[in-house]
Amino acid sequence: MICSTLRRVGHVHIYLVRKASGVSKGHHQQTVGSRPAASEFAAQGASGNVLELLGKSYPQDNYSNLSRKVLSRVGRNLHNQQHHPLWLIKERVKEHFYQQYVGRFGTPLFSVYDDLSPVVTTWQNFDSLLIPADHPSRKKGDNYYVNGTHMLRAHTSAHQWDLLHAGLDAFLVVGDVYRRDQIDSQHYPVFHQLEGVRLFSKHELFTGIKDGESLQLFEQSSRSACKQETHTMEATKLVEFDLKQTLARLVTHLFGDGLDIRWVDCYFPFTHPSFEMEINFHGEWLEVLGCGVMEQQLVNSAGAQDQIGWAFGLGLERLAMILYDIPDIRLFWSEDERFLKQFRVSDINQKVKFQDTQDKPLLPHHLPPHGEDLVPERGQPCPPGCAGGHRAAAGSGGQILMALLGPGCSLSGLQDL
Repeated sequence: MICSTLRRVGHVHIYLVRKASGVSKGHHQQTVGSRPAASEFAAQGASGNVLELLGKSYPQDNYSNLSRKVLSRVGRNLHNQQHHPLWLIKERVKEHFYQQYVGRFGTPLFSVYDDLSPVVTTWQNFDSLLIPADHPSRKKGDNYYVNGTHMLRAHTSAHQWDLLHAGLDAFLVVGDVYRRDQIDSQHYPVFHQLEGVRLFSKHELFTGIKDGESLQLFEQSSRSACKQETHTMEATKLVEFDLKQTLARLVTHLFGDGLDIRWVDCYFPFTHPSFEMEINFHGEWLEVLGCGVMEQQLVNSAGAQDQIGWAFGLGLERLAMILYDIPDIRLFWSEDERFLKQFRVSDINQKVKFQDTQDKPLLPHHLPPHGEDLVPERGQPCPPGCAGGHRAAAGSGGQILMALLGPGCSLSGLQDL
């Protein structure tokens, strides 16, 4: 299903040839192939029994449920349009990771992929992430299927296995994702996610840790609420600490110092333990991302069986709406100059607050009304999400972590570790 042929170009770029999508590796933004302009998609669609999409032909079957309106969004790539608010958020996150996490040769530790095709196989979107065959998130009514074997990705996690299988151990993936939903001020069937993954070898995780040479990543035990059956408690807690510290630094970079953060226990099929991060913004607790320790079965199947890691995912629209005071998610699709010009700033970190005009407001005149869906029918949205709403408790894990890290380590901002 996937061809992992590698071709090295210069000293930075690696291109992987794949059946479903192209992947580029580098410490700078890379573009793989070319995509038709957004205006071309209006004329595309099912021609006979074949759909032409992003330069490829897909046979249609009883799973195919893409409408012309959905197709018109494919290839818009709002996150890559310079000075668009989603582009600003992406660039701020990318800048943070490039500056804060540097490899041994002075190059960024994390590589960034923001132009991967949104057309993926159902195996990539579900099976590679250990989502059961009968999981409700697979329902036709909740997804946009190209046909029975291909679909528009429902999350950027669909690329995790491919990138791990290519030998990458620290990367960010940014892209548009598609889930059938009713449109209102907070929900839209097309939105944008940013995914982060990092793996650790035994040496990387335990270097600098007290008695680290005697510690192990793996063991055969039983699964608990705190760890997987193949992970040691020490390895789990150190990965969890690094994950939460990384994300606490990220949101502090975005929102400023003094931010109150809390962690909520959660469930995802592809991580355990799993958490949601909430921040207290203007007196209101807001969910901003989901994360967790990667399921070792997923990591092993991708060929990285000697490593352990974490993953997180966040919604760009969610962050942009909070940071820029954008009241309606549909505004991100506006091509009105009165909206776009407000985000043409010389510094991506400049504070911007969206302001609508009173005489001719943007919302009523330039956006679809509430309740108008992009497809004639609507399923019940059941993405893999949180099953619980309890605060993450430290328990004995916090004591183990403190013993490993030593007295000089600060857990500021990670109280619920």
